[in-house]
Amino acid sequence: MASYADVLQYLSSLDYPAGKDDVVREAEREGAPPDVVQALRALPPVDYANSTEVARSAHIDASETADDAQRGAAGRDKRHQRVSQHLRSI
Repeated sequence: MASYADVLQYLSSLDYPAGKDDVVREAEREGAPPDVVQALRALPPVDYANSTEVARSAHIDASETADDAQRGAAGRDKRHQRVSQHLRSI
């Protein structure tokens, strides 16, 4: 599975804002491995302001290779299911 650092590495020279096709093309041009390219091909077709936005949208593994700020950004992007008040004490 692609990591946060992998995505950032292969998009370091891309000019932003950039669309999904630009992101995928840049990763392929930089020689990104198949798992990174596959994660980027699954991106929503919108314009991205920076590489962090791309990595957060790619739903990749924010593993120990990512720093605290990158893991935090990825965590904030996830949808949290709400728990009913009466179930919180269980």
